[in-house]
Order: sequence, then C-alpha cells, then structure tokens
Amino acid sequence: MDKWDVFGMRLAWEASRQSKDPSTQVGAYISDKLHLPVSFGFNGFPRGIADDERLYDRVIKYKIIIHAEVNAILNTTRELNNCTIYTYPFQPCSQCASFLIQKGISRVVWPVSDIKRWIDDFTIAQDLLNEAGVAIVILSPEQIAAILPPQI
Repeated sequence: MDKWDVFGMRLAWEASRQSKDPSTQVGAYISDKLHLPVSFGFNGFPRGIADDERLYDRVIKYKIIIHAEVNAILNTTRELNNCTIYTYPFQPCSQCASFLIQKGISRVVWPVSDIKRWIDDFTIAQDLLNEAGVAIVILSPEQIAAILPPQI
C-alpha cells in the first residue's frame, strides 16, 4: 500500500474522532498532488449550532448535519483540482460524490464497508465517480487494520 494512502487514511480517521455524532463519526482529509495537506473535515452541526439532543434524533440530525466531505471542502479556500480525498469509515454518499466531482477532486480513497442501509446510495456515488473519471481506491479490512491503532 502506498505510504501516502496510509498517511491520508490515518488523518481521515483522526478527523472522524472530532465528530460529536453519537452513532457515526465520519472524517475526511484532502491532500494535493504533492501529498501536502489541504483540508480536513468531520460530520457535525454547523458552527454556532448546539450539539444537543438533536444529535439523537436521526430525522432532525440528517436535516442539520454537514457531512465530513462537505466540511473539508468548506474548510479551505484552495482549488481542489487533482486532489485526493480520504474518507473514514466509509465512502462518500451520492451528494458528497457530486460535490467532490464538481470541485475537481481526482481521487477518492475509503475503506471497504458492509453498511447495508446506504448500499443503493453508495452504488449511485460510485457510478457518478466512475462516470466523471475520478479514481477510486477501496482499502481492505486488513489494510485498514494495519493503518489504524487497535481499538481500546
């Protein structure tokens, strides 16, 4: 496995740890073609919005929360053409994939996932990324285990 993919995935994992979402902490890290850091993001409510009981109500939470990939885009003023985004613990959804394509991201790296409830949306996202010519790298559970520290 490429050492930069190890580095990038580790930083996406670190970003995910900042999320206050009680059910799923998602992180994203963007690097440029020289592997220099560009941005990171995690899923969470917008700035100034309290992390309160709405985090436990999925209907409300999904209407408010900003996905990690979108936060990573919003957290930089740099151009993202030819950049790579690393996402953890799963791939971008179809809407985030559309944003990544629109911003010029050329490569997306994520761990393989067996999440069934989002499989249709993940399939659409992969189809979009493929159609737009965005390179996809899916890391195996063994590769992820080698990158991340053991769970305590």
